[in-house]
Amino acid sequence: MATTMRIDAATEVRTKAQAARRAARVLAQTPTAMKNQALRAVAEALSEQQDEILAANKEDLAAATAAGLPAYTQDRLLLNPARLEAIAADVRDVAALPDPVGEVIEMRTVESGIQVGRQRVPLGVIGVVYEARPNVTIDIASLAVKSGNAVVLRGGSDAIHSNLALARVLGRVMTEVGLPAGVVQLIETTDRQSVTALLRARGLIDVVIPRGGADLINFCVEHATVPVIETGAGVCHTYVDADADTEKARKVTFNAKVRRPSICNALDTLLIHEAIAPRLLPTLADELHGANVELRCDPGAAALLANRPHVKAASESDYGTEFLDYIMAVKLVPDFEAALDHIAHYGSGHSEAIITENYTTGQRFINEVDAAAVYLNASTQFTDGAQFGLGAEVGISTQKLHARGPMALGEMTTYKWIIYGNGHTRP
Repeated sequence: MATTMRIDAATEVRTKAQAARRAARVLAQTPTAMKNQALRAVAEALSEQQDEILAANKEDLAAATAAGLPAYTQDRLLLNPARLEAIAADVRDVAALPDPVGEVIEMRTVESGIQVGRQRVPLGVIGVVYEARPNVTIDIASLAVKSGNAVVLRGGSDAIHSNLALARVLGRVMTEVGLPAGVVQLIETTDRQSVTALLRARGLIDVVIPRGGADLINFCVEHATVPVIETGAGVCHTYVDADADTEKARKVTFNAKVRRPSICNALDTLLIHEAIAPRLLPTLADELHGANVELRCDPGAAALLANRPHVKAASESDYGTEFLDYIMAVKLVPDFEAALDHIAHYGSGHSEAIITENYTTGQRFINEVDAAAVYLNASTQFTDGAQFGLGAEVGISTQKLHARGPMALGEMTTYKWIIYGNGHTRP
């Protein structure tokens, strides 16, 4: 079962948040070497205890199949030896990164003679609410430990067995290396009241980070009394300019849609300049058809793709939808400005790309598109902490405070002002 103790959701959240708060004070002062030792031990344990973890994951997958959950949800839920090794590699990468805690960002002497600076410090206790992605349990725990934060995790019910197995691994490792027992806490009840309780644990939780779809994020924002950092929901576009290299456009577009369509940085809407569409779209559409991608097209695109079975007429709601599936909207645009207007109207501020050989147009796109990650001639699937050289990530922030884009170690800290004097008094 999800929980072994018959306690109500609010009590479990409060008890575990209190334990995390006590642990956070200790972890904030823990030496880097000890935190790195813990992370390396976690990576090893993922391999050593692979059978236990994968057996638990099979329970979740069987339940997902029985419940008829969509293919993209089951893909997010799936763990296998290769994915576990990739998760372990990310943990090792985090261990190898510089520790942000204690870094002095700046120090200067002001007119009065005092020295004033800022020093990075942990956020404290982070609450994370996420859906059916058990890898997030390890990603967040590793980042939390390295950045000196305790964390209270509330994963989705679809991944409860996987998350419990991973939490047991984390708990054993933390105890063995001598870190506080409350550093990583998993809410074991699947009662939805636990989410609300976490969102309202003001004074115990310093910030909540939801990682999932738009519905989850909106619920957290609307019900929280704790500060919330919005992450995850991505309506991502690729615009193929009139001056694009068609082979480059085909390659990048295919990767952005097909590599993993179930992730938040997957391509949702392809915008194509009408001047290049006849040379690019039929060939690209046939390649996408081979990968079972359904195209929802505006009239101009549909006319170029007549009699293809995987082509359907787009509805207004298709533009602005995060499909998370083998579905892509397609729209022809008359010029660069029309592409910018479309992205500004329908985008979610996540990841946007342009394919062009025109330097001026590319730079205008980079400068004018308002999103967390803006690409020139590259797939939006690169929006990822590890791909940006940051190690694992908590999520992709689509807001502008306090972080934007992949939230990694630096984004899991805040700062305090530090002031040095020598008997200085203010006149």
